[in-house]
Amino acid sequence: MAKRSHSGGPSGSHRTLRVGEAIRRRLSELLTRGEIHDPALTAMSITVGEVRVSPDLRVATAFILPLGGKDAEEALLALRRNKGEIRHHVGKALGIKHTPEMRFALDDTFDRMDATRAMFADERVQRDLAKDDDSDEDA
Repeated sequence: MAKRSHSGGPSGSHRTLRVGEAIRRRLSELLTRGEIHDPALTAMSITVGEVRVSPDLRVATAFILPLGGKDAEEALLALRRNKGEIRHHVGKALGIKHTPEMRFALDDTFDRMDATRAMFADERVQRDLAKDDDSDEDA
């Protein structure tokens, strides 16, 4: 019998995506409602942009960013300090056999978007784009 591949490409299988989104929602709820008993976490507003789960569902990496981008390192330290409690709450909500190990990293999506905007605003890039538009019209 042939082995079935469960990878759905670079973004992962449907199951890993579904589990990652469920973890993201539950983690967001925990942080919004102040269910984690740490004054550092209850004092700041943290956005959970994405949760990536490994293909074997053993590790979940949550990409977070505090509101305004301030105190990002403090937020990471607080989340890492409370990862056991977070994992417990997430595991109860997921209802799967093994709860993934929780890891936390800063979400750099907004920084990359700003860098992309700055690149497209550069006059040299604008000039090159205008040349490409002119050559497309000639074709």
